[in-house]
Amino acid sequence: MATEGKKNPFKGRQFTVEIILWAVRWYLQLPISYRDLECMLADRGVSVDHTTLFRWIQAYAPELDKRIRPHLRMTNGSWRVDETYIRVKGEWVYLYRAADAAGQTIDFLLSPKRGAAAARCFFREALKQSHTVNPRTITVNKNAAYPIAAKAMKREGALWRFAKLRQVKFLNNIVEPDHRRIKRLARPGLGFKSFVTVSRTVAGYEAMAMIRKGQVASAPAHDMQAQREFIAALFRVVA
Repeated sequence: MATEGKKNPFKGRQFTVEIILWAVRWYLQLPISYRDLECMLADRGVSVDHTTLFRWIQAYAPELDKRIRPHLRMTNGSWRVDETYIRVKGEWVYLYRAADAAGQTIDFLLSPKRGAAAARCFFREALKQSHTVNPRTITVNKNAAYPIAAKAMKREGALWRFAKLRQVKFLNNIVEPDHRRIKRLARPGLGFKSFVTVSRTVAGYEAMAMIRKGQVASAPAHDMQAQREFIAALFRVVA
């Protein structure tokens, strides 16, 4: 294999691109620890320390998220927004997530605080994405911060003024499986040590989930070979 382009994100790495991407893909989609992954690689004759695997995830998980964005299918205008909690060094941080009515991920944002300012920041970031449209409906829970954020954005003209905000918790059930997936993936790691670490790792979790959901036209939901080839192409790895 060879890597094309002026910037080689794998320059200086001791291991081959294939091994690195294999490790990154499986860590981001399976509930395993770095030590589990170390054992899995050792079983295949590859000796990689778990601290090296951690560095790979920190380097390539957010890069994967950044590179898939231009390839995502357009989501629809029915947003379902909710937040969940992740513990970082004994403190709670908040993961805001939005999916459309079909369950496709719209966007996510990790925030150290919860409130109208955080909700507003999340809406702004979601609207910037190339695969999103200005929503006609936004379904949220009973958190009072969402109406405040929506009203402020309508005044600014950032949010369509006819967008309807619905505070109906049961309609947000479509977001719950993604919350559970994040908890399940994070559990084997026994907690995150810093906000930066969790931000980078969650970006990879979410990126891999979008690929696995079939949000990329060239990588169907149940075609693991196509998904593997798509990720290799993202990093300009060619045979």
